[in-house]
Amino acid sequence: MKALKDPMGAAINDYFRNGRAAKLRVFSSQFDEDEIPVADLFRDYEQMPYLEKMALGLAHGRILDVGAGSGCHSVVLQGMGKEVTAIDISPLSVAVMKERGVDARQTDLFDESFTGRYDTILMLMNGSGIIGTTENMPRFFSRMKQLLAPDGYILMDSSDLKYLYEDEDGSFDIDLAGDYYGQLDYRMQYKNIKGDTFDWLYIDFQTLSYYAEQNGFKAELVEQGDHYDYLAKLSLS
Repeated sequence: MKALKDPMGAAINDYFRNGRAAKLRVFSSQFDEDEIPVADLFRDYEQMPYLEKMALGLAHGRILDVGAGSGCHSVVLQGMGKEVTAIDISPLSVAVMKERGVDARQTDLFDESFTGRYDTILMLMNGSGIIGTTENMPRFFSRMKQLLAPDGYILMDSSDLKYLYEDEDGSFDIDLAGDYYGQLDYRMQYKNIKGDTFDWLYIDFQTLSYYAEQNGFKAELVEQGDHYDYLAKLSLS
């Protein structure tokens, strides 16, 4: 990714250097414009949701922090005395993480030139999003087999978006003939920096479990959040 198309990295860099940032705008063909509060990307342990705190506590051994952003989780893990490597596709984000003392690499999770064996692969802040679509699940689990150490596991959080389709009577108006309802397209903009459109996957636990089983993994529901969100542990079966 070129820095000119790195809106999230530009926002993270601004906040890191100035203690403030402009609006990080998010567009989707499925929903109205939204924004990501950039300060949230720098949250400390006490500001993190319960599911994230639980995941950080369960992370052990050699840890890979995927889609690490500003490195907030890696910084906390290092403070716990844990060994962590962070990866992100954003060059500016990686530069900020390095300045924060994080062992950070600019790479795509699916880039097979990035190698290593990890006891814990951490995918937080709707970590399933990086998978993109359900059609990419076999490729994702194949990649995990390359990166996981023996007896290693993935800690991933996500949300079931079915609540967006709930009618007043409690039923759900979901088009079962269409694409999976948790597949979204996003594009970010920060100031005049516009990113490319990308796929992002929110996945319910039952569907995640199905794809895990199809690809030689088992899924364990570690904990549920307050609003259709959850933390899952994925390991080779």
